[in-house]
Amino acid sequence: MDQAKGQRLILTAPDIVLLTLLLVTTIALARLRNLVAVIMLLGLYSLLMAVLWVSFDAVDVAFTEAAVGAGVTTILMLAAVALIGREEKPHRHNPLGPLLIVVATGAALIYATAEMPRFGDPDAPAQQHVAPRYIEDGPRETGVPNMVTAVLASYRGYDTLGEITVIFTAGIAVMLLIGARRRKREGDQ
Repeated sequence: MDQAKGQRLILTAPDIVLLTLLLVTTIALARLRNLVAVIMLLGLYSLLMAVLWVSFDAVDVAFTEAAVGAGVTTILMLAAVALIGREEKPHRHNPLGPLLIVVATGAALIYATAEMPRFGDPDAPAQQHVAPRYIEDGPRETGVPNMVTAVLASYRGYDTLGEITVIFTAGIAVMLLIGARRRKREGDQ
């Protein structure tokens, strides 16, 4: 294949094993009714995803997935289960509607990514315009010699602030829900 046109993402045997484990974990998650077991499997899923991100050389995403997905989220969900009980209540609706929505969303995502440039394509817009500008102008504009730090802390500073705001808002919402549940319990007694 012509290197100028980019390279294909080649999955290695460990990647295929990880993807298979993710699939098995997902199927098990859909079948379980014990919420504590589901939370443990979600933590496992996050750890498997973190390992997969490392194998794709996205260590920053892997750290975030391990810390937030396997760590903080697992603790918050276990705290919520302590308040609501361990078993899922039986469904009263037909699961066909949500399944159709998930299939339609998946099809739309696959369709939307069909026209993306190949992985590592040197002719991709990010390689032609964004990356050269960061490399050439980054140290002068930000005053930071490390290019990764310059991009994350300076160019993407508002993005990082937005992510922190979302996490903070979610944490406050969980605390409010837990507090309301406790007040309701105390009022019932």
